[in-house]
Amino acid sequence: MRFQRLDLNLLVALDALLSEKSVSLAADRLCLSQSATSSALGRLRDYFGDDLLVMKGRGMVLTARAEELIDPVRAVLEQIRTTVAIAPPFDPATADRQVRIMASDYSTQVLLAGALAMLEEDAPYLRFEIQPMGDNPVEAVERGQIDLLLTIDFAISADHPSLMLFEDDYVVVGDPANPAMQGEMTRERYFALGHVTARFGKSRTPAFDDWFVRRQKTQRRIEVVAPTFLSQAGLVAGTRRIATMHRRLAQQVVPTMGLVMREVPFDIPPIREAIQWHIANNNDRALRWVVERLAAYAQATTAKTPGNVVPLAEARRDEIAVQFQQNHPGIRGQ
Repeated sequence: MRFQRLDLNLLVALDALLSEKSVSLAADRLCLSQSATSSALGRLRDYFGDDLLVMKGRGMVLTARAEELIDPVRAVLEQIRTTVAIAPPFDPATADRQVRIMASDYSTQVLLAGALAMLEEDAPYLRFEIQPMGDNPVEAVERGQIDLLLTIDFAISADHPSLMLFEDDYVVVGDPANPAMQGEMTRERYFALGHVTARFGKSRTPAFDDWFVRRQKTQRRIEVVAPTFLSQAGLVAGTRRIATMHRRLAQQVVPTMGLVMREVPFDIPPIREAIQWHIANNNDRALRWVVERLAAYAQATTAKTPGNVVPLAEARRDEIAVQFQQNHPGIRGQ
């Protein structure tokens, strides 16, 4: 929302920057990345025609104009809070509202199914609507069509708060009668086999692993394109095809479907599942309570990272994220 060319969401960022006198500390307070907070500062500087914060020695200090803004900005936000945005105390035992979450079948299966069962004990009147991934999940956040977006960190927006929940990597899944699944999976064997992969939407957007493997020198032979992550397992059963699946999902479906799994025979970045909400809902106590409980559940159920997973440097993750987002203007989640 804008008022006389000023994006009112920036007032929250301005208040944090004036209070903390630090981009990094303000970013922590806002649950935003430093780059997003720096971008907000840049837009504020353009609007006010003033640097607002300047370097002095090893720290930052407020300009005279910034000092003048401290009390008015705080007063405006307090006025909004007390007259418009104030909410009654949140009591999970009595809270009666709906929370809309956009999530893939993968994250629904490995996180939400167990977490929402746990939440029922403490918040019996909370209602949840889980929506499938749309063509542009971030736009759904922007438009207020959903309350929470659960997706990979490569696909979240830097303009809104988010929280990392858990990390997952990939395994190869196949039928035990498939000769290729006898013994260790090799790179040569992997690329020689037929594959089942998942793609989504009218544009048949690939999942992250599919997109990443396409960038390898050797290409997979895709024989079946599945509509969901969960359906991949059934499509390799009784065949000589294989599927590359998230480890957490594979650990659930492999035993029940009588399949076997092997390690991926090359380096592939692990994914980080994140949850995101609109910055305007940063003080929504019900949503923050749900986010905190989802994070606690994710932490409690996080398995020890296998020894074969090579940690990915943050700079490399950032590079992959940029490439992934450039290739997918309407980013789909995992």
